[in-house]
Amino acid sequence: MTRTQYFVASSIDGFIAAPDGGLDWLLQFDGFEGGPESYDSFLAGVGAIIMGAETYRFLLDQELEAWPYADIPVWVFSHSELPAIEGGSVRFVSGDVLPVHRAATEAAAGANVWLMGGGNLVEQFHRAGLLDELLLSIVPVLLGAGRPLLPVSTTTAPLALERQRTLGSGVVELAYRLQPAGAGA
Repeated sequence: MTRTQYFVASSIDGFIAAPDGGLDWLLQFDGFEGGPESYDSFLAGVGAIIMGAETYRFLLDQELEAWPYADIPVWVFSHSELPAIEGGSVRFVSGDVLPVHRAATEAAAGANVWLMGGGNLVEQFHRAGLLDELLLSIVPVLLGAGRPLLPVSTTTAPLALERQRTLGSGVVELAYRLQPAGAGA
């Protein structure tokens, strides 16, 4: 069964990027013990990706040798025109998340949908009841300010911890299942 997952890294104080969108704080941990294996295992279960324009621009700015998601259809939410990436199956969309989620779920063909980056975009999926799992790597650094992990507008029902483990460099990986609206306390 397809699950919609938010696979993301956060500082201990709950930020996914510095105030300017920078990720230097995170990139200093690149290649930590267990990290590449965890990512590869996660990515093997992904059949579609949905991301925001800032995440897409960040990837374009990395001057990658090849688009890392060549075999995975990607939807990019944007209000402006963005360049297409060579070797990728990228669709640019805007508006309501529901029809995009439907299309991504269909394209995933039983694999999972990854909501990649952009806490504000992910919150739209959460508000629509479309977010199933939060797969969170907590990185041992404090930012003090920045882009929040998931800027919810109301308190959620308790999340159900499904698994946890400690990886290298003090990174803690947590997997939470979100409760349906009205569940919990």
